[in-house]
Amino acid sequence: MLLLSHELADAMVRHALAHHPVEACGLIAGPPGGAPVRLVPLRNASNATDAFRFDSREQLSVWRELDERGEMPHVLYHSHTASRAYPSRDDVAFAADPATHYLIVSTVDPQSPEMRSFRIVSGRITEEALVISDCPPR
Repeated sequence: MLLLSHELADAMVRHALAHHPVEACGLIAGPPGGAPVRLVPLRNASNATDAFRFDSREQLSVWRELDERGEMPHVLYHSHTASRAYPSRDDVAFAADPATHYLIVSTVDPQSPEMRSFRIVSGRITEEALVISDCPPR
């Protein structure tokens, strides 16, 4: 299960809609063993409508910042602009960390974005419950 605040969920949707029709991407960080609490939007270096790729320099800088802050990436997110919120073959191929939540925001219908979360382990996709709450994460 992935528990997110309304603030984080809304920020992801705003990020996805702002970049539509190009896929948006980023992460949500938090302390190890804690809850995801901070959204970090990243640039889609592929600048494509059907793919995303973190810019390697930006990613290195963000990972260094996470280390300095004592945080880790809990959620990696991106948008799908022309398909539903379900991992593509590329999404599965690039999913490297079984502990990470992989969240997809579909902006196929910008009036009603769809958000779903998955675990991807050894090529196997498992959807997990996504709970968006006013309660602050613990």
